[in-house]
Amino acid sequence: MYTDSYTYMPALETPRLKLRKLTMRDAEDIYHYSRDAEVARHVLWDAHRSIGDSRSYLRYMLRRYRNHEPASWGIEWKATGEIIGTIGFMWVQTDNSAAEVGYSLNRDFWNQGIMTEALRAVIAHGFRGMNLNRIEAQHETTNPASGAVMRKCGMVREGTLRQRLYNKGRYVDVELYAILRKDFRGKL
Repeated sequence: MYTDSYTYMPALETPRLKLRKLTMRDAEDIYHYSRDAEVARHVLWDAHRSIGDSRSYLRYMLRRYRNHEPASWGIEWKATGEIIGTIGFMWVQTDNSAAEVGYSLNRDFWNQGIMTEALRAVIAHGFRGMNLNRIEAQHETTNPASGAVMRKCGMVREGTLRQRLYNKGRYVDVELYAILRKDFRGKL
């Protein structure tokens, strides 16, 4: 898809965060928050049961980086150097200049504007660095806090997709949000 993974995965910085590619050295940090069932509740992966699960996830991300496929950045908390979450593109359609972003965050860092800060950086990179026209995201209807993050970043709710995903043994409804290049220029 891309000739250089840094075309879409450069390190990004915000006042409190560094978004960077993950490494195997991040396994303990990933395990620390990924084992929390509440963090895993609304995402498509199960809570990690061992450090081995976190290492498997990291190997998967490293393969995606090597293959120049859409992947996630680690969200590094600058104050400590700890990885406190991930954010990245789930898919990118070059023909349509569109992508979907997804994220997760250590519960200790919820409700502090951190994910809003990270998502703004990824949206800006998507439009400025990747020349996208549309960036979308979705959240389970039972996770309205994620929708609040999307709205704070200028994304617009486009509707409910009924039983869009099968997650943890059940079909779930999701809210679809998106921001267009023309909206980005005016809001961020």
